[in-house]
Order: sequence, then structure tokens, then C-alpha cells
Amino acid sequence: MVEYKETLLMPKTDFPMRGNLPANEPKMQEKWNEMDINKLQMERTAGRPEYVLHDGPPYANGDIHIGHALNKVIKDMITRHRSMTGYHVNYIPGWDTHGLPIEQALTNKGVKRKEMSIADFRELCEKYAYEQIDNQRAQFRRLGIRGDWENPYITLKPEFEARQIEVFGKMAEKGYIYKGLKPVYWSPSSESALAEAEIEYKDVKSASIYVSFAIKDAKGVVPADAKFIIWTTTPWTLPANLGISLNPEFIYVVVAVADKKFIIAKELLETVAKELEWETYEVVQEVKGEALDRLVAQHPFYDRESLVMVGEHVSAEAGTGCVHTAPGHGEDDYQIGKAYGLPILSPVDNSGCYTDEAPGFEGVFYNDANKMVTAKLEEVGALEKLSFFTHSYPHDWRTKKPVIYRATPQWFASIDAFRDELLAAVKSTTFTPAWGETRLYNMIRDRGDWVISRQRAWGVPIPIFYAENGEPIITPETIAHISALFREHGSNIWFQMSAKELLPEGFTHPGSPNGEFTKENDIMDVWFDSGSSHQGVLVERGLKYPADLYLEGSDQHRGWFNSSLITSVAINGHAPYKGLLTHGFVLDGDGRKMSKSLGNVIIPQKVMDQYGADILRLWVASVDYTADVRISMDMLKQVSEVYRKIRNTFRFLHGNVADFNPQKDRVAYADLREMDQYIYMRLQDVLKTVRAAYDRYDFAAVYHAVNNFVAVELSSFYLDIAKDVVYIEGHDNKDRRAMQTVMYDTLMTLVTVMTPIIPHTTDEVWSYLHAQGVVEEVSVQLTDFPSVDEQANFDELRGKWAAIIEVRDDILKALEEARNAKTIGKSLEAKITVYANPEVLTLLHDANIDFAQLSIVSAFEVAAIESAPAEALALEHVSIVVEKATGEKCERCWSISATVGTNEAHPTVCARCAEVVEKYYV
Repeated sequence: MVEYKETLLMPKTDFPMRGNLPANEPKMQEKWNEMDINKLQMERTAGRPEYVLHDGPPYANGDIHIGHALNKVIKDMITRHRSMTGYHVNYIPGWDTHGLPIEQALTNKGVKRKEMSIADFRELCEKYAYEQIDNQRAQFRRLGIRGDWENPYITLKPEFEARQIEVFGKMAEKGYIYKGLKPVYWSPSSESALAEAEIEYKDVKSASIYVSFAIKDAKGVVPADAKFIIWTTTPWTLPANLGISLNPEFIYVVVAVADKKFIIAKELLETVAKELEWETYEVVQEVKGEALDRLVAQHPFYDRESLVMVGEHVSAEAGTGCVHTAPGHGEDDYQIGKAYGLPILSPVDNSGCYTDEAPGFEGVFYNDANKMVTAKLEEVGALEKLSFFTHSYPHDWRTKKPVIYRATPQWFASIDAFRDELLAAVKSTTFTPAWGETRLYNMIRDRGDWVISRQRAWGVPIPIFYAENGEPIITPETIAHISALFREHGSNIWFQMSAKELLPEGFTHPGSPNGEFTKENDIMDVWFDSGSSHQGVLVERGLKYPADLYLEGSDQHRGWFNSSLITSVAINGHAPYKGLLTHGFVLDGDGRKMSKSLGNVIIPQKVMDQYGADILRLWVASVDYTADVRISMDMLKQVSEVYRKIRNTFRFLHGNVADFNPQKDRVAYADLREMDQYIYMRLQDVLKTVRAAYDRYDFAAVYHAVNNFVAVELSSFYLDIAKDVVYIEGHDNKDRRAMQTVMYDTLMTLVTVMTPIIPHTTDEVWSYLHAQGVVEEVSVQLTDFPSVDEQANFDELRGKWAAIIEVRDDILKALEEARNAKTIGKSLEAKITVYANPEVLTLLHDANIDFAQLSIVSAFEVAAIESAPAEALALEHVSIVVEKATGEKCERCWSISATVGTNEAHPTVCARCAEVVEKYYV
């Protein structure tokens, strides 16, 4: 006796339903490492056009965070996609390894820097950096990031440092490097100068004071007993005051208040009067700002003059229109002081304490001096008002402590010297998103010269020597020699040898008649390190320069994008990148910044331990990364549901092509049924959408296109209908082979196009196909995306099947109502009668379409809309009656049929099933 259940061609696959990714991904990665998958993919694509995504180096300190994961996964999706679409990709990951955080980490571990030589301390820094690199490398690889992990670029490597010295030398040769005494961001907590890219802003509470300056020489322009009133939020800078700045175009008023006279901008009079609580006042004189130029005021508590100057930088946005000017503590102050020949006074030392140039405050930390200065002003009768307010203030991004503006001798890279070239380079770059161009353009347009010296130990030395007369020596000869020494020995040699030993043999200089030289002790800004990577990596390793793409967070417009642009344009006249792509920051599920104190930090390793790397990668693909993105465990759970749907679709497709040999069993497109052609067409639509989305780095469009196709066209439509054919018909039935053809193509296409996003899962599917001998390549990563197929009848199919699916949706609605009314149970228990208008009737009478199969019902009839009975469900284009199908239930296919029992040998199955059984199983 035939066991009918055994005659069904049920799916056969060993591909598991559950991914168990946390356990299985590391095994997959071991396999990749053993076969050296990165080398294999590069060998496969040798000779193709090169595509270079240059890695912006993360800092080698601590575990990776979720922002790192977002960044590296986006890069990986791009490089994987490019290697599967016609390019040769050599992705070289890198690390930024110099700078304060590593010095700080060692100090926190108890290393006493000042008790050892600089060279010995630097060796400890290097050892620590390599430990951090090993830790982060393992975490990046756990994410499934593919690249040359055995040969990354590291900014402390001798060959990188040698190239960096060459960059510095070329900039110096062009006259772009100079030493100057001007105010820069200074971090007392780091005891070093900082660049703009190393600054972050936090809210602080500050004193707000109005101070009067008596006039020493009024030159007959204003009353001699009048006083200028200034407003400042940095009382501690008053010991450095050397002047008062006014706007030459403003009208200034002399205001009589009781027995005093004050000078302020007319435009700000009402505001100041209200702030200083002047109940009654009288304007006794008006005078244009330019007429007050070079009047002389008296410093409030020092026996020193304050020169009155005029400058366009004075605004009427706040204050009094009279600006306290300390040339050693502000950029505008410095510029106007320089124009008027004032000295650059900055009576604060490296640690932020006053020097003896600020009598009465020697040794006091600048912030602690605010109270003392205010008290002194009150004592001498110059304090007109004191209040407090909260505002945004610059902080050192490493130590998180406030910074000050302080004039110190520093090495600078001139931006003014080639600003126009920089701006032209920005214009020639492609930006994703487009607003990045305006952001970078404005930053370059408005930025000051780049302070590149740092007063620290752990970094690349500034390769400058000094002659006996103090003249700095930077020549092509010395640069070439130092670069060669660094390439051979590393930059630590700078601290191990004397200046004379470091110079070329027999080197002489007119400024050193005795042949004695000294060397610069400062190191370079770490942004100069990473900003030189286009030479240290691209040129050094023979990669394409400029690179096709630089990709980092939006904060890098003022960081790496900026420093890389400056160094590249300075030495070669063009940007180091053709395209710039930026992503936002990762926030928690409520849109808050992640912080340990809030307890809302999502750690990549924990996500991978719970869900797996492919879930995290799928989340990256699901978000619009061009803005700030949100993540939470709930969101990851939702993404894991989408993953489960995709995985189960892979499994279902694979199981149903188990007996399909694409070389032997494929059905030509022209011979496919219309329904199969329609799904094949939709597959090509998805492929076209996905390829275009990848090209423009729009991974969310890939995610949504695939997810919708899987959930709507496949799971809820085609694969549901397919069971009636692929399970029921004989193994070589033409309709079955037609569906298997489309299923196979769908599986291969989806597995391939999802490889950049979920490579562990797609390679797992591929391993089963490879084991079956269906595919030759050992990994899906060693294949290309399929090309989009365009068939002549696609447009016709698209229009016709849109109408068919509309009718089917109406039928499904009617079936659902019948189920709710308990008229039927499963849809196969139903007979459907559709009453339609002439246009829809033509569609329903199409002999090529089996509407019963399409609707998964046992009986299907059509009639004119006019004959619809009253109880029919009336919808927009059709009316539908659902009733129980007449006949018996087939034991094999479960449909209700009047033919059950008509075959004596097989009385419990329908005629269709009896035919299949007799042909294949009896």
C-alpha cells in the first residue's frame, strides 16, 4: 500500500532554521582565516580597476564602541560590494597610535614619566599601543570585517613616520611651516597646545562682569573724567589687558549717571542701562568710534596704559561695544594688538598658573583667580556689576577639562598661504550626504592657521634643528636624512641621539660657527600623523591616490578630512580623496547620547554575544546612517526578526531546490508560466534597485527592498502558492521545474546581494550549495553580483499582474471574513465565486492563470457583476461569495475535490494526485 505522505516532495535541507550566530560565526571566521579569504578575493579580482576606500584610523586605546562598529561595518559593506561588482579592492585597516590618551593611560597605571628618559617612556607607549591594537583588531574581526589584518597601517611604524617627515619637509620647503607667538587653544590639564579638532564644548557657569576703565588721555575728544565700560566672561584675563577695542563705524555715547560718565555703544545703551540698573541717565555726547582711536585708558589695577583701538571685529550682539583686549589670550585680540604694535602678554604658564608678569596673582591657577580679580576690581572701584551665567565653553576632548586661549611660541602650518587651493579641492570632491560640502568648505574658509606643535613626549618629533644663533634649520637635506633615519630606526632615535648625531655627516650652517646644534623638543599634532596617511599608506603601498573614498563620522570634517586635505593640497595640489562619506553618531533608543553614568551604553561585543555579528550588521544596513542613528536591545530584537525571515526564506528556497540541477533542469524564461515570469521580473526589479542603492551607499534601501520582497512577494505570495506545485507534482513536472528555476535564481540572487551585509549567513548557505556541487566557488565572497536581466514582456507583466494582485487581495479579504464567520477553516476548504465587471472578467478568464492555485482554494468560479447575490461581499471592483467547497478532502494534497474516490486503486486521493502517484510511485 502506498504511503501518500511519502510521495510528497517536501523540502530537503540541512541548512538549520536557527542561526546560532554567537557560536557559529567564530567558526566561520576561523574558516575564512584558514583559507585567507581576503587574499583569495584579491587574487580573483586582480587586473580589475582598483577601488580604494582609505581607512580613517581609530585611536588605539580601549575596546571598540558602537560608533566604531557602525563605521567599520559601513566600510566593509562598501568594500565587499565593490569586490563583487567589477573592482579590485585592497582594504587596509589602520590605527592612530600617538598622543595624550596613551600617555595618560600609562600614568594611570602608575608609570612615572618624569622619572625616566623620554626614549624609555616612549617605548612603554609603543608597547601599550600594540596591546590595544591587538585587542581592537580581534573585535573588528569578530564583526566580520574583511581586510589585510596581518598588515594594517600603524602611525607609529617607521615607514609611516618616514613618510610623515617627508610631508612636513615638503610643506616647509613651500614656506607653509612657520614658528609664531600667537594665542592658541591651550590645555592646562594636558600642558599642551591643541588644534580645533581636539576641542569639544560643554556648558559651564562663568562670571559675567562689567568693568570701568578711567581715561588717561582723552585728547580733547571726550570728557577727561569719562570711563569706558567693558564686559567680559573671563575675569582672569584682565591682568593681561593691554587695550580696549571699539568699532570704527559705531556711534558711541557719553552717558551721565549720577556723578559719573561712561562711554558705551549707542546701540547697546538700553541693554547696558538695564543690566547696570541705571534708573536715570543722560546722553551728554555722541561720537563715532573712529574718532576715539588711540585714546589712552588706564588699566584698572596696574600702573599700565590700555590703548583704545578700532576694529571691525567688534559687534553689537552683546556687551557694551567696548571690548577688553588681551593680545596674548584671544585671536581677535592678537590680530588687532599686532596691527597696533602691542606686545603679546600672556602671564600664564603651561599648567595654567599665573607667572610673575601678573603681580599679585603669581602661582594662582587661572580659574581660581576669577574671584581674586573680581575682588581686586571691587576694591579699586572698577567693578560695575558681577553676575553669573551658563554658556558653552571649549574643553580638551581627551582630559575633558577646560582649555584657555594662551599665546605661546608654536609651530604653525599656514592655511592662508594656499586657502584658495584648499577650497577648490573641496569643490572638486563628491560628498555623501551633499551637505558635507558646505560644512567642510566653510570650515576651511574660516579656519585659522594650524598649530601643529605639541608639548608632549609620545608622538612624531618635529624634525627641526636650531643653530647656535637660534635660527631654525629645515632643509631638504636634513629632512631627507631624518626621514631615512626614521625609516630605519623609528622616531625614537630622535630622543636617543644628540642633534649633531642626527644631522647629516659633515653638516655645517653659518649660524653655528662652532658646529653646535640643538633640536626641537616638541612633537607633531596627532592630526598631522593621520593627516599624512595618504602618503604613509596610499603612496607607500602603491595604492591609488587620491583614494576613491574617505568615510568617517561627521565630526571628521574638522578632524581627519580637514587635516588630510591640508597636507595633500599643500604638497600635491589636490585632495587625497575623490569622495567623502559621513555618518552620524549612535544614540540610545530615546535619542540620548550614550554614557556610562546613564547606563545606556550598547557594547558591540555584548550584542554579538547575544545576537551575533550579522544582526548588528543588519541593523547598520537598516538605518539612515547619514544622520544620527538610534540603537537599543529592543531595536536589535526587531532586526533579528527580519533576519529570521530572511534566513527562513533562504532555508525554504534551498530545501525546495534540493533535487534541482540548474545545468539540466532549468526551464527557459519563455517557457515559464506567467506567474513564474512575474516573480522572476520582480526579482530583477529588486536586483536593479539593490545594485543602484549599493552604488550610492544607500544600504537602508537594500535592506528595505530585500525585506519587502521576502515578506510580501515571496513569503506571502509565491512561496505559499508554490507548495501546491513543488510538493505535489512529480519531480520532473514542467510546472515544478519552472518554479524551481525561479526559486533557484531567487536564492542565488538574494544570497549574493546580501553578502556585503550578512556575510556569515550567506557563506553558510553557500557552503551547502558548494557541498552539493551546485556551485564551484568555495565562498560566495569569491563571486560577483548577478547582472540585471531585462525581458521584452516585463512592462506588460508589470501592468497585468498589478491588476491580478489587486483582485487576489480582494479574495484574501473575503477569505479572512469567511474564516472569522466560521464559514471555512483553512482556505483549501473554500470555493470562491468572483462576480466582476467586464474588464476584470477578461483577466479572470485568462487560461494561462490558475486562479484557484493563486488563491489557494479548492474551487474557483467567475460570473458577471450583475448576477452577484445580495450576500456577496461587495468590494471596489468585484463582489465575492465564499462557501465550503463540495467534495472530499484529498489525503495527499488536502484540497477538496469531487474527484476523490473516482480512482479505485487510490480512493482517498483526487484524480490529480492519483495520476502523480501512479506515474512515479507505483
